[in-house]
Amino acid sequence: MIPLTSLADRPYLVLGLGRSGRATALALLASGRTVCAWDDSPAVREAAAAEGVPIVDPATRAWGESDALILSPGIPHTHPRPHPVVVMARAAGMEIIGDVELLFRACPDTTYVGITGTNGKSTTTALIGHILSAAGRDVRVGGNLGPPVLAFEPPATNGIVVLEMSSYQLELTPSLVFNVAVLLNISPDHLGRHGGLEGYVAAKRLVFGGTRAGSTAVVGVDDAHCRTICSELSGEGDRRVLVVSGRRRVGGGAYADEGILWDAIDGEPKGMVDLTRARALPGEHNGQNAAAAYVVARSLGVDIDQIIASILDFPGLAHRQERIATVRGVTYVNDSKATNGDAAVRALGSYEHVYWIAGGRPKEDGLAAVAPMLSRVRRAFLIGEAEDAFAAELQGNVPATRCGTLDAAFAAARAAAEADADARPVVLLSPACASFDQFPNFEARGDAFRALVEGLER
Repeated sequence: MIPLTSLADRPYLVLGLGRSGRATALALLASGRTVCAWDDSPAVREAAAAEGVPIVDPATRAWGESDALILSPGIPHTHPRPHPVVVMARAAGMEIIGDVELLFRACPDTTYVGITGTNGKSTTTALIGHILSAAGRDVRVGGNLGPPVLAFEPPATNGIVVLEMSSYQLELTPSLVFNVAVLLNISPDHLGRHGGLEGYVAAKRLVFGGTRAGSTAVVGVDDAHCRTICSELSGEGDRRVLVVSGRRRVGGGAYADEGILWDAIDGEPKGMVDLTRARALPGEHNGQNAAAAYVVARSLGVDIDQIIASILDFPGLAHRQERIATVRGVTYVNDSKATNGDAAVRALGSYEHVYWIAGGRPKEDGLAAVAPMLSRVRRAFLIGEAEDAFAAELQGNVPATRCGTLDAAFAAARAAAEADADARPVVLLSPACASFDQFPNFEARGDAFRALVEGLER
């Protein structure tokens, strides 16, 4: 647990008591700070209270300018409308921040690496952590991925903290200054929370909000938004800018081309590793992820041979193109984390002969992004609230079966794929949707898919 005794001795209101909110409340209490906490869910409040978190309804207490509101990132503070407690806090002149802000204030001298982007940030974060750990560095990995940041063991003097940062978290971290900041890509997502695409892009750009001596910006240049940001950063001249790509040659960074990772940081490109040997990193998008992790590790002084070895033995992450098994000639891949069309197209582009399970609660982009890869889809099996809309979008392009539930879609996809086993088909769960219509989160959806695969007769 991160000690917070260096923080101002003031009352703290923690709003939202999921994993990060509970960790925040407990860290503040362990550091002798005055804490009141609230969650809109009675069950969540009861669970937090059982862990010793003081539960106080904000409506029953007067709050003043000396208080700070620690907001869980899932709670809206601007769009589509701020939570009522946020409105109250602003009226009282309260500071509104997140748990990552408390980490920065408590451990200001630590080396920080921050990774954001619409897609790929979890894989890139985990890969960077894997490389640094294999190199013997004292490293903590978390943020939007893994353990809450205030549940970390305190980093050593020379320790490195690697943080996946969502757009929500970036907006709640005003002191954020990364030694190495990474922006992978931007495509439309969470637009309702940011008031549109412009607000979303601005939130992502906050990862570069401050600089330290010798700081580095790593920017993917495979989309127009990031190319614009890269040009702006290059013109500022207050940090080193390294570019990465999964599909084109670039100078001053690293890129993947035809399955090879190239190092172009210091001049003439050098082929470093055949990424087709990295089984946990399939597809063009993972070429960009590997390139980003490579330049981050190099900027932190990791030996190149160690970086390459770690890329090749990286085990991957659950729910991100996770190969579960091959049964009777059919490979089953769990990509439940693909909650928008841009993420799903990355998975579809990684395989041939796909029997695709898609659907759930739709995002703003629908299936527009997947159009270039539909030729790889033999049939789509549709579930959830998006079922009818997706069927209409796919009509005339891909045969589609409305299945309703994941169980039904899995059974239908399995039967169709087994009949096509000579083509080495893939049953791919890559929903292009949020999970909340039928599952509490994408992890539960992916776990359900895994259980169905593991239940098959071998």
